Parts: sequence; C-alpha cells; structure tokens
Amino acid sequence: MREIPIALTYDDVLIRPKRSTLKSRGEANTRTRLTKKLNINAPLVSANMDTVTEAQMAVEIARLGGVGVLHRFMTIDDNVEEVRRVKRAQSHVIAEPYIVDPEKNIPETRQYAESIGVTGLLVADNQNKLLGILSSRDFLFANGHHFKVKDIMTPRAELVVGSARTSLEEAKAMFAKHKVEKLPLVDDEDRVIGLITSDDIKKIIRYPNASLDKRGRLMVGGSIGVKGDYLERAQELIKAGADFLVIDIAHGHSDLMLEAVAAIKKNCGDVQLIAGNVATGDGALELCEAGVDAVKVGVGPGSICITRLVTGCGVPQFTAVMEAAEVAKEYGVPIIADGGIQKSGDIVKAIGAGADSVMLGSLLAGTEESPGVVMHKGDKKYKICRGSASFTVAHKRSGINQENKQLSEVVPEGVESIVPYKGPMTDIATQLLGGFRSGMSYVNARTVAELQQNVEFYRITNAGRKESGPHDVTAIT
Repeated sequence: MREIPIALTYDDVLIRPKRSTLKSRGEANTRTRLTKKLNINAPLVSANMDTVTEAQMAVEIARLGGVGVLHRFMTIDDNVEEVRRVKRAQSHVIAEPYIVDPEKNIPETRQYAESIGVTGLLVADNQNKLLGILSSRDFLFANGHHFKVKDIMTPRAELVVGSARTSLEEAKAMFAKHKVEKLPLVDDEDRVIGLITSDDIKKIIRYPNASLDKRGRLMVGGSIGVKGDYLERAQELIKAGADFLVIDIAHGHSDLMLEAVAAIKKNCGDVQLIAGNVATGDGALELCEAGVDAVKVGVGPGSICITRLVTGCGVPQFTAVMEAAEVAKEYGVPIIADGGIQKSGDIVKAIGAGADSVMLGSLLAGTEESPGVVMHKGDKKYKICRGSASFTVAHKRSGINQENKQLSEVVPEGVESIVPYKGPMTDIATQLLGGFRSGMSYVNARTVAELQQNVEFYRITNAGRKESGPHDVTAIT
C-alpha cells in the first residue's frame, strides 16, 4: 500500500524554548513583509469576509500596524468608496478634501456631511477657488431650507491657510497659534490643493506604529475574484488608492487563478498582487512563477470553513504553511497564513513555520468594527459570522434567484453562524500582538526574520496537547 504522509496543524506542535537575551517582550520588533514591496508593522491581516472587513475594520487594524483587506461582495462603486474612506481616515495631507458648493442648502449639505462621515467641509467655486469653511459648529443653528452654505460658512478672509510647502511641524505651530482645527492648502491662485487637520496630527502621534503608504495614509487592500467584473473592479480599486489586490478563490491552484493573475499583470500595471488560496508547495510554486507578490495559504482551516468536509480535500495548516513557505522562500515571495488561528501561540507557530503574516477571520468577527448589527439573544449580544463560501455569500455572488433548481446548484463550503459580541477589535489585537512578542522572546528573536531562523518544533501527543491548556482545575474564565 502506498505510504500516506502525516500532516500537522498548529495544535500538533510546540516550539522549543531557548535562552533569551531579551529583557522585555517590548524589545521584539513585529515589522514584517506583506508582499515583495510592502511592509507592515504587525503581522495581522483582517480577512476579506463580508462579516469581518469593511472600512471601519481596515482603519483600526492599520492603525495598530496590520492591514485590512476589503471584501468584494458589494458593487464596484461601494467598493471604491470603502477604499476612499480608509484613505481619508488618516493622512499627512488630504490631497482631495471634500468640497461643497456655496449655493447648496443646509439640510442637503448636512446629509452629505453625515453620509461621508466628516465634520467639516471646504467651500469652493467651480474653479476650485477657496471661499470658506463649513464646520460642525456652523450647522448648529441653521436648520431652515432658506439657509445656504454661503450664509453660514466662515469666509475666506477669516481663514488661516497654508501652501504646498507647509510641513507638518509648521502646521502644528499654526494650529497652536491660531486655535484652528483645519488648515486648507492653496496654490498661488487660491485654488484648493489639500487640507491638513489637527485630528490627523493627533492620530499620527497616537498611532506611531500605523501601517502607512507613502503619502501618510493608512494602507488597505481590496479583493477580487476571477470571473465577471473582476478586471474592472481591480482597475477601479487601484484608482481609488488600494495599496494591493488579493485575488481570492477557494482553490487558488487552478487555471482560473493563473489566467486572472496574467490578466491583472497585463492590465493593471505594477500593482502588488496577492493570490490564493493554496495548501501545497506545488500550488505556491505555480503562483510564484506566475509573478505574484505574496501567496495566501489555507484550504479548510478556518472555523467556519467546511471545504474539507464537503470536498474531502485540504492540508492541515501547519504543514501547508511550512510546505508553501519552503518553496516561496526561493522566489522571495512572502506567505500569508490564512485560517486556523485561534490564539496568539498559533501566530508564533505560523510565522515560525515560514509565514510572514497571518489572516484573521472569525477571531475578528463579532467585534465592534466588524460589519453588521449587534443582535440580542436573552441578555447576550451577538453578530453574524459567515465564510466567503457560505450559502448566503455564494447566493449573493452568483446573482441567482429563488428557483429551487438554481438554489440546488449552490454547494456551500462555509457556514453561517453567530458569534458573541466581543467589543473593540483593539483589545483582541493587542492581546494577540502581546502574545506574539512573548513567543518571540522565548526563542530569542528580536525580529520576525530571527524568529523564523531560530525556531525549532516538537511534535506532541494528545497528552501533550491536553497538558498545554488548563487541566485538573475548573477555570473561572
């Protein structure tokens, strides 16, 4: 009989501790590669699931040093707006600030400001010349339809402005001296060319480890498929400012994937391209040779994924990551371990096995920043969590109607579930990063590269696995 190899998952191994020269886990630097050309300050990537990552999640995880990947189960216009929301959430200079016409009435303008989530608008004419600023204070006592923007705005003559040469330090000084919160930037003809806000400067100070693009904006990625409007979606996401694209399908080692990679490379310029999912060295090899900039690894390890049960196919995640990383290393291509992360120790194991970052799905579902409403069941709160191959998402993606014949053609590879409401994502991510740094200290690693170099693994038994957790006691929490 043909020999069947053993494949392992995270719970099947432990890392051998080593003498550490780190006096504190704070000495561990979590900066890592996301793609060939992009780095992030923490190895956390929020999954492109419609119950995990939209703009709010992407903003918060980027501020912590990770990065979010926006899901694609929305219109292209909505997808583009989500990218723009992330890019406007924080920046050194807002290159294209929101501008309102001076003749617009106040109720309409207030509704517009609320829809885009801003508290102040620049006012300019049709030649983009600065006429004033409309702040949240200006709205307070102007409720009638007879008021127009020009009636309540702070006029240009009373504004403090800067130019293209104004540095952040100069802007700070101007905010302090003039007690203003927004500094419009204008050219020599008084046309609007940008905006610096005091809030953005506060965020730069508050989030020193944020993952930022070259313009000081938060990094964000967009996901696409391999059929339908995927090429148009890719082009529009890039125009909107997405830093990278993720071609994401359940079985990434396929002709469809390779054809999509070639099409993106041909039509979308030098965009950083992540492709997956694969679970073998062979799959990683073909994607690397196709020219992708990172490979996403994981077939079936997610808590809401049933691919292995439906198809009988998959590879336990630790082995899958190790096998793919061994191949990708020869091409200088980073690996993203997607799925199977249940605790911070799993992140240490995944990156020790060769991954450069991990993608988190159900761990972040149910947080305040995840899409969806909070539901109440008794005295407890919940949110929906579903996989990208669940029935609901597959149904939405295919655009099928409710005829039984067509419904029967949907074969879900994920489930839809409720998860407890978890509060702010920051609390979870901070715990994960703290545990990851502790793991680095146990193998005497000050960097991710040192972790990958120093790590040694033991295979453990079921008894060892039991011994690793609470046992022979009744845990309080």
